[in-house]
Amino acid sequence: MLKFMVVLYKKPELSEAEFHRFLRDVHGPMALKIPGLRKYIQNHVSPDPTRKHPEWDAIVELYFDDWKSMETAWATPEGQAATADVKEFADLSRTSWSVVEEYSPPVEQ
Repeated sequence: MLKFMVVLYKKPELSEAEFHRFLRDVHGPMALKIPGLRKYIQNHVSPDPTRKHPEWDAIVELYFDDWKSMETAWATPEGQAATADVKEFADLSRTSWSVVEEYSPPVEQ
């Protein structure tokens, strides 16, 4: 399976609450309509008084069967609409995305 990750930074004019609401309630449902999408995860930054804020606001993971399936998905009207929607809530000058290779070493107990 192929994983595509997006590191999102909110638009400066949005509050954290507005950004997270938009990502969950508006953008998320659009992304879920992308044909060929196998799994979709949103990772929202949680306030933590013991750690420095990471500066980014969310990381989204999109899973596809393979590279061809992903490219086919992005080319659909649903894929294009979800991609175009990112500019509505995210600062595109800072936001980045990439296909990543996941490595999960065994955890010793």
